[in-house]
Amino acid sequence: MDARIVLLGAPGSGKGTQAKRLCEELDLTLISTGDLLRQAVRDNTALGAEAKGYMDAGKLVPDELVIGLINEKLKGLRGGFLLDGFPRNLEQAKMLDTVTGVDIAVELDVDEDMIVDRIAKRRSCRQCGEVYHLAAKPSKVEGVCDKCSGELYQRTDDSEETVRERLRVYHERTEPLTGLYGERGVLIKVDGRGSIDEVYRRIVDAIRGFKR
Repeated sequence: MDARIVLLGAPGSGKGTQAKRLCEELDLTLISTGDLLRQAVRDNTALGAEAKGYMDAGKLVPDELVIGLINEKLKGLRGGFLLDGFPRNLEQAKMLDTVTGVDIAVELDVDEDMIVDRIAKRRSCRQCGEVYHLAAKPSKVEGVCDKCSGELYQRTDDSEETVRERLRVYHERTEPLTGLYGERGVLIKVDGRGSIDEVYRRIVDAIRGFKR
């Protein structure tokens, strides 16, 4: 599929879960800013070395550097792509406009209380990193990982208070993107409720049926 797609949605809306699968079915290249940063650091590129300095200091990597990495990735890229993790605000969207257009912006629409429930009930294994959910995907033995018998715990950033704050920041900084892409006539809102498979089929059907 030859389309330039941006994936939007609040923390916990399921973007990461859907992104890779969508790219496989629709023959898109997945561009994850987090992956780009880690790869650039591993490869010790000029931009990677610069990014590492910020990351080691516990600072946010500047937008100019991230857009540089995206631009490098886009050079020589054939076919369409799906961008996950960028843009996160209107300023980043304007910067993205300088290196590529956006054909479709997909927003996963999930009720805030449902997101809090999803994340607050998430448990991770200290040993292997496997992720569980107290309701949707519980471990066979409470508090014990099925794969390695490691201890399951709740990450500090998965607490309800932290999740509510992340959602507040999302509504303030990222949600305006839906207005921007809506005005451009490229926004698709997809109901993010239901099983992973149900949401996935909705996204695929919406993208394939999209007409600007």
